[in-house]
Amino acid sequence: MKAVVFDEELKLVDNYEKPVPKEGEALVRVTLAGICNTDYEITKGYMGYCGVLGHEAVGIVEEVNDVDKSLVGKRVVPEISYGCKEPDCPWCAQKLYRHCPNRHTLGIFHKDGVFAQYFTMPVEVLFEVPENVPDEQAVFVEPLAAALEILEQHHIKPFEKVVILGDGKLGLITALALNALNIDVTLVGKHLNKLDIARAQGCKTSLLNDFPVEKKYDVVVEATGSISGFETALALTRPRGVLVLKSTVAASKEFNLAPVVIDEITVLGSRCGQFPAALRLLKSGRVDFSPLISAVYPADKAIEAFEKNKEKDTLKVLLSF
Repeated sequence: MKAVVFDEELKLVDNYEKPVPKEGEALVRVTLAGICNTDYEITKGYMGYCGVLGHEAVGIVEEVNDVDKSLVGKRVVPEISYGCKEPDCPWCAQKLYRHCPNRHTLGIFHKDGVFAQYFTMPVEVLFEVPENVPDEQAVFVEPLAAALEILEQHHIKPFEKVVILGDGKLGLITALALNALNIDVTLVGKHLNKLDIARAQGCKTSLLNDFPVEKKYDVVVEATGSISGFETALALTRPRGVLVLKSTVAASKEFNLAPVVIDEITVLGSRCGQFPAALRLLKSGRVDFSPLISAVYPADKAIEAFEKNKEKDTLKVLLSF
């Protein structure tokens, strides 16, 4: 089968071995997949991963190695991780597979990813896509679930004000998701064309240079991935407010954490999320991620797609199989 593989270099392989589902797993034929910044970071050495890349996809179940065959023929999306499922694993018991110390993660850790014609995953981490949700929306389920994870971790009250810093893919998706749930949210960024996507769907936006830095926001979501973004987020969070870290910030300089203590700020790390809530939101039609799609490439042009993903104004690049 065709597959996009990283093994010291990124390459398209035409004769990669087709996976065989183990007991309890399904074989999924990929229809559409999305390139994530994590995929690009892996090509620079992140996680030391070698194998098929990709963790955002939608596809059709062709085979199930299990007694229950009800998923066969269904359109599904995969959560990115599955756990050890050992009886004494507290994380698997809660279905928080992303925290299982013996987890496997699609295209990132010990598991071939979705940039291929086929992949396998345990049936318990596959979720059926509602009929009214097209592939072009379903492929955003993973980052949408990550955005909604904020609400699973922290209850945002109806009267509270939220600021999201960063108008990249994750910042935009988070802003659109929270706005669709009637939360008072403002997206702050540096690019008018990206802010316009959120504004067109009713979200309040502001250019960073025009946004007053005042300690008055109940929840501030940092989605820039930069030290300066973290410092600005901290300066916007009111005393006893919540600062949500949605991006990993690599410290390249010293920065002052004293305000966290002085203002008694709660710093909340937030990563992956549950898929059912994201699928329900997509089914409702209250969000539209099609404006985020910068380009769709056939699998044969996957290398070109990765180059397109590097461009400054690119948001989401998709691969069709």
